[in-house]
Amino acid sequence: MRCPELVETEFVSEPDQHTQGVPEQIITREGRSLHAMVLPGPPGTTAPTVVFEAGAAATRSSWGLVQPAVGRFARAVVYDRAGLGRSPADPAGRRLDRVAGDLLEVLDHFGPGPFVLVGHSAGGVIARLAASRRPDRITGLVLVDPTDEAADLLFGPVFRRAERVTLAAHGTLARLGLLRRMFRPMLNAVPADVRRDMEREAFAPGVVRTQSIQARTFLDELATWRDDPPDLGAIPTTVISGGRTGDGMNARIRAAANAAHAHRAAVSPAGRHVLAPGSGHYVPITEPELVAAEIRRLTHP
Repeated sequence: MRCPELVETEFVSEPDQHTQGVPEQIITREGRSLHAMVLPGPPGTTAPTVVFEAGAAATRSSWGLVQPAVGRFARAVVYDRAGLGRSPADPAGRRLDRVAGDLLEVLDHFGPGPFVLVGHSAGGVIARLAASRRPDRITGLVLVDPTDEAADLLFGPVFRRAERVTLAAHGTLARLGLLRRMFRPMLNAVPADVRRDMEREAFAPGVVRTQSIQARTFLDELATWRDDPPDLGAIPTTVISGGRTGDGMNARIRAAANAAHAHRAAVSPAGRHVLAPGSGHYVPITEPELVAAEIRRLTHP
């Protein structure tokens, strides 16, 4: 899918520049380092800065198709959460409060805003929590096939057991150097420099270790949101749902996820629910221009 409006102010990077831009190190208040990459956007842009939050075990490279499209019309920032990609692990753990705190450190590094936050899968949870803490600086949210507490099946024993089995299997495959084979279509889809980064960083044992640490508390913390969700006020929120099964989601899970997404959009004063008809869970890889078009709606209202 190609959206004509995305090329009206196209920004062309230098030939020797990485697809995802220039590296930048963010030093947190505690002295920890977070690795970011930045595309500056077209010269003179006044659009909000777009900051991307990846899924539970994903690095910045998972945005390797969406971020460059967004970089044509806005400054676009990707980063690695602690323990993923090129960011060292956080010795204090990965509870939601701390993970969202790191995203806020990223925002502080890049100025007062305004910002549009984009989160995929579990990254949608992180983006919502961060936005609720700085609503004056956030002009929009795009949640891409997000994890959402309105999907009750997330908290049942079947889902939790499947999560434990999956993490154990991925840990074994990562140690054997085989995990990347499960994601060959993703690797084949992204630009060559992004693919090299993913092959080096995205399927290492440390990635699964970080995901496992987060998983210890993630669902229990998310469950508390059913009664007390983060208050997003009037922040415009677009929720994009995959339209297909697959990627670990059967018909029952897909239906529950999309119903939760519709609910999340409905409770926003400026909510929008969009279906990505050709995608399963990995919408940023299979329909990146659709995601970029929805981001543009919020940066250029």
